[in-house]
Amino acid sequence: MSIQSVDVLYTAVATAENGRDGRVASDDGKLDVVVNPPKEMGGSGAGTNPEQLFAAGYSACFQGALGVVARQEKADISGSTVTAKVGIGKTEAGGFGLTVEISASIPNVDAATAQALVEKAHQVCPYSNATRGNIEVKLSVA
Repeated sequence: MSIQSVDVLYTAVATAENGRDGRVASDDGKLDVVVNPPKEMGGSGAGTNPEQLFAAGYSACFQGALGVVARQEKADISGSTVTAKVGIGKTEAGGFGLTVEISASIPNVDAATAQALVEKAHQVCPYSNATRGNIEVKLSVA
């Protein structure tokens, strides 16, 4: 798979200290969080973790992509929500990998329209495009 050329409109910058057991902050100070491994991975679970941050970013981005698609299709997505579940675990090769499940609730359209919108949003969303071919992403409509 080739890397797409992108006309960059914005670049986010964040710096981590002490990896998964430390702190992450953006260069503009709008994000400054303590990160700790979750209890399920032997950590304290006191702070957030990279998987929660990825889930937050992916769900917000996907919701934005859903809005783009809905405007094109003239569909009413008011009241909709997008939930991202990001799992981490060991791979067969001995490293670690991620899984993603995206679930959208779109109350003002029928099930077939909701499914079509979610599938189209998956083609538009930058997170989906970045993960395609690297992480299995399951889509569902609630």
